[in-house]
Amino acid sequence: MRIGLKMVLVAVMALVILVPLAMVNGLIGERQAYRRQAVADIVRSYAGAQTLTGPVLTVPYSELVDVEETGRDGLVHTVRKRRSSHWTFFPAQLDVGGPLVPATRKRGIHEVAVYEWTGAVNARFDVRIPDDAPPGAERVVGAPVLGYAIADVRGLHGSPRLRVDGRDVEVLEGAGIREGSGLHARLAAPAAGAALRFATRLDLQLAGAESLAVVPIGKRNRIDLASTWRHPSFQGLSPWRSRIDATGFRAQWQVASVATDAQRQYLAGRGTVPFGDPSAARADPGVGVDTLGVVLADPVDAYTQADRATKYGVLFVVLTFVGFFMFELVKQVRIHPIQYGLVGLALVIFFLLLVSLSEHVAFGLAYLAASVACIGLIGFYLSAVLRSAARGTAFAAMLALLYAALYGLLISEDNALVLGAGLLFAILAGIMIVTRRVDWYRLGAPSPGAA
Repeated sequence: MRIGLKMVLVAVMALVILVPLAMVNGLIGERQAYRRQAVADIVRSYAGAQTLTGPVLTVPYSELVDVEETGRDGLVHTVRKRRSSHWTFFPAQLDVGGPLVPATRKRGIHEVAVYEWTGAVNARFDVRIPDDAPPGAERVVGAPVLGYAIADVRGLHGSPRLRVDGRDVEVLEGAGIREGSGLHARLAAPAAGAALRFATRLDLQLAGAESLAVVPIGKRNRIDLASTWRHPSFQGLSPWRSRIDATGFRAQWQVASVATDAQRQYLAGRGTVPFGDPSAARADPGVGVDTLGVVLADPVDAYTQADRATKYGVLFVVLTFVGFFMFELVKQVRIHPIQYGLVGLALVIFFLLLVSLSEHVAFGLAYLAASVACIGLIGFYLSAVLRSAARGTAFAAMLALLYAALYGLLISEDNALVLGAGLLFAILAGIMIVTRRVDWYRLGAPSPGAA
């Protein structure tokens, strides 16, 4: 068979192998969807990702205003009506802290990280009620509402305790004047122009899944979170100080209102988006209020790793077929296109084994088992195809190096580009060295007995 035709057949076979490889990649997407469904099932029965906003002090008031209206006679009349509105005040100082106790919940073969947070939310207010009503407005100031917004109140365990200047106050359902889930308390109505200076403390047990976020709503904010979870992913603003070791993590944020748009965004009516919520595009800065916090990340997401591995599947198939071609060229051993295809399918089966095994054992162990099985099968088969056990073993050793290089790419995400570029350069250099004395014109010429 002429070398040009053989190269075309091998290229076509490589393209055909991409079809089952794409099917494996689609399978990974399906398994990821099943995991998201398992997470949703656990969230429905437990609690979802949590976001805490507050406290926010809202003071309602009403006053008489002149309004122009068109009467039945078609003439415009000025009438006096009472209009309701409110002032919104934020804490001068906000301190949020407390330990997160992590755990895992299972749904089928899938695990989801959950936690229970023993939180303490301390705030200090120093505000003055405006006294700028126009003459005759007859302004009436109502009872202030101290509100805390909580993303999923099903996670509240026990009875939250709220104190104002050391005195317990009754906790009511709802976030207050602003719609949303949470809790609030009503305070005594102040007089116009009165100064409101008081401290608050909210103690609560809050359960959630995967992430906890806090809105830095105060003028000065200090957030301190600690847990025994050893693989945190800090979101939003970076912690001012953090520690991650074998015992867990501790992260501290110190944020001033001038460093975040949280207050302005809150006044604009924006809601909050919990970290890790797949239904919201957090990349869009207009989605929600600025938050900061932590995600209890999965240290090894098997599906993500497997998906990354399949992206190198094309490279695996091409390099293996190139290796076959080099054997044909250098050792003058004929390999049929069907034999190319069978070896290519064995490479595809590796990724299928990797996905299925990683659902039950650690990803590294799954990778080792799948690679040993496929390399052993290919080495055994090639011992017959290449008519030599030594050649089959040598080719299997080359595949083992390729699989080892791929694993290095998977676990070194930050260095994947430079490692991949170095691997491709080394392979290309090896091919050029081996074929540097090959006369391609002679190989491509028809045999003397050809018609």
